[in-house]
Amino acid sequence: MPKSASNARPKVWPWLLTAGLVLALDQFSKWLITQDLPLYAGRPITGFFNLVHIENPGAAFSFLAGAAGWQRWLFTVLGLAASALIVWLLFRHRGKTLFSLALALILGGALGNVADRLVWGHVTDFLDFYITVGGQQWHWPAFNLADSSIFVGAVLLLLDEWRQSRKRKGDAG
Repeated sequence: MPKSASNARPKVWPWLLTAGLVLALDQFSKWLITQDLPLYAGRPITGFFNLVHIENPGAAFSFLAGAAGWQRWLFTVLGLAASALIVWLLFRHRGKTLFSLALALILGGALGNVADRLVWGHVTDFLDFYITVGGQQWHWPAFNLADSSIFVGAVLLLLDEWRQSRKRKGDAG
């Protein structure tokens, strides 16, 4: 029996499920931190990594964290708009595995941080990496699993574009 055109087309649900898994892991990890560490407390894990409990009302690197509260809604709307665009892109490009994986990771991370902003008014950050040189420590701003997922997704988008660019050059030459 021949497959219908709709059955032959790649499915989008694996990518949406991936985004949902990222969202669930992000929210669970933030819940664990809030249960285990008091606000602004830290726990050394290695010589370059701490678990901390920080509430960030801003965006990456605490951008606009000191604003009067309007940034919560700005970043929520931006996160929801980006999520809608990503879902649309997933439906249009569901057969592109690396591209779709990248979008799914970004979607899950964006929704994880949007959920925090909607429920708590801030994002919980807890991963604190640093280097120590000559007794002086330099810390990367604390972040969370959602931020990590967004970063990995962005790197995969760049990798996918690089691969597509090489393919286009090979086809043209």
